[in-house]
Amino acid sequence: MNMDGKLVSTWYNLHSSVPESYVQPAERQPCNAVLSTIKTIPVIDLGGHDRDDIIRNIVKSSEEYGFFQVVNHGVAKELMDDTLRIFKEFHAMPANEKLIESSKDPNGSCKLYTSSGRNCADVAKYWKDSLRHPCPPSGEFTEYWPEKPEGYREIVGKYTQELRALGLRILDLISEGLGLSPNYFSEELSANPVLISHNYPPCPEPSLTLGASSHKDPNILTILFQEPNITALQVLKDGAWIPVEPIPNAFVVNMGLMLQIITNGRLIGAEHRVITNSSPNRHTIAYFINPKKDAIIGPAKPLASSTSQAIYPSMPFGELLENFMNKGPYFEAEFRL
Repeated sequence: MNMDGKLVSTWYNLHSSVPESYVQPAERQPCNAVLSTIKTIPVIDLGGHDRDDIIRNIVKSSEEYGFFQVVNHGVAKELMDDTLRIFKEFHAMPANEKLIESSKDPNGSCKLYTSSGRNCADVAKYWKDSLRHPCPPSGEFTEYWPEKPEGYREIVGKYTQELRALGLRILDLISEGLGLSPNYFSEELSANPVLISHNYPPCPEPSLTLGASSHKDPNILTILFQEPNITALQVLKDGAWIPVEPIPNAFVVNMGLMLQIITNGRLIGAEHRVITNSSPNRHTIAYFINPKKDAIIGPAKPLASSTSQAIYPSMPFGELLENFMNKGPYFEAEFRL
């Protein structure tokens, strides 16, 4: 398969207007959206000495926003810079070379795609190209990762190890804050992490398009590294959109829908979307913490006691994910007990 002409990055600069297939319906267009008077999401300093205060801030932010940014998180700035550089270099390679580097996995779990990457027809296409691959702690998928640009596997391997440690640290703080057992999330609930690198090329008419439509992540937790100086991620709160401005060397952390279910609705898997920009090219790196397919997802017993009944049923993550993909925006309302 030849990706030339399919990847947005190969043709975006040939058009002075957005192709019809990328024009979002009027109700989704950024020009018709309500922007929040809240200027930013909470920022949490993980380097502080008051552990109880950090836990309180994380739980409060997760209850009210479903999102926060973390600073002093322990991941080296040099590693963050190197990882962003290597993904920029990857997305700048010729389309066929990118395809060769991202199609080594016979099962297709390592892949390069455009728009949402789903087979079903989207209402409109999304203005982005993405590289996705598993990054399990065992390292078993590394042989299918790209080998180019040079140093990809070494740098991305180191980055995903650091992000796993950070993710488990944040989940441990959440567990403690909610009264769950230590390491509640450290086994099957976080066993299948995935890394996705997004490339959002410049767009001639940002008011008409989206890089990603309003959605909740169907996972436990997402840790996002945003390219500095370009604001495009927005979080929905009380019917209005809050822009998530990049903070130097910070990560954006958001609760996934599975964490919302496990906490029996106490923490919010917040809706978010990505708008486009007329300039420049924007890159982000998303680390998704996913359970094993057969892990049972349901309200944790301490959070669904006799005083507060479970509002969600329990089922294997694989089945839940399938329902989520099939039902889209109707999933949550139908899933509640």
